[in-house]
Amino acid sequence: MSKLPVGIQVYGLRDLLEETPENFENVMRQIKEMGYDGVELAGLYGLKPEQVKEILDRTGLIPISAHVPLAEMMEDAQKVAKTYQKIGVSYIAVPYLPEEYRPNTPGYEKVLKEMERIGQVMKENGIKLSYHNHDFEFVKLPDGTFGFDDIYRQIPEALLKVEPDLCWIKAADQSPADYLRKYGARCEVVHLKDFIKEGNPKNMYKLIGIETEEEENDAGIFEFRPVGFGMQIWEPILDAVLEAKSKWVIVEQDEHYQLPPLEAARRSREYLKILGW
Repeated sequence: MSKLPVGIQVYGLRDLLEETPENFENVMRQIKEMGYDGVELAGLYGLKPEQVKEILDRTGLIPISAHVPLAEMMEDAQKVAKTYQKIGVSYIAVPYLPEEYRPNTPGYEKVLKEMERIGQVMKENGIKLSYHNHDFEFVKLPDGTFGFDDIYRQIPEALLKVEPDLCWIKAADQSPADYLRKYGARCEVVHLKDFIKEGNPKNMYKLIGIETEEEENDAGIFEFRPVGFGMQIWEPILDAVLEAKSKWVIVEQDEHYQLPPLEAARRSREYLKILGW
């Protein structure tokens, strides 16, 4: 079985790019030299889409996908599609659901209709819409099913792909490999993310830049790690990725703590090389 190309989510490199668009090409060049094949964007960092495309072309990186805020797509999905068409992405992902739209809230059915509408706009523009999960989708609905599964039951595959974040699936006490097998070829792009978790951490979303109120009784640790340096057992997970006939794996590390972002990216890529990826 052949391995898959490996990309990186640029959100994890944001500290090197925000307010400094002149750094973009240098950072992309270093990513390419590490052995990454493509990138998943999380904003344009002050550059025009044509400039992003030119830089990625020069460095030899494929523009796989982009995470675009849901509110931006709800406001003007056509504009978003046209912007990212210029870069040449194949996928656009809904990166996160605000609390008012999550399963078991009054806004949940509304957001499902919105995502279906957005998916249709993307399809008409030759782009596939996907949804990137966290752990809150694994809340039980009144019928006993998980919100994660209900999203993909209600929105057809033709309008919404699965972009499984394997860290958050595991953090929700579910099996990443089982979910990859369950959704199979609908998982065209897969997020590889490692972490450590001890005790009963409560304030987990601070780690991904989400402003939340501090919860009391935060008696635990939850931190992201480079792929291969955390709790995930990757060999069976990567076997499941291949069984699912996915097209890309994407390394994502939201926070790096005392480790420089590019060093974290390098460690993840070197670990995957050890496994033959």
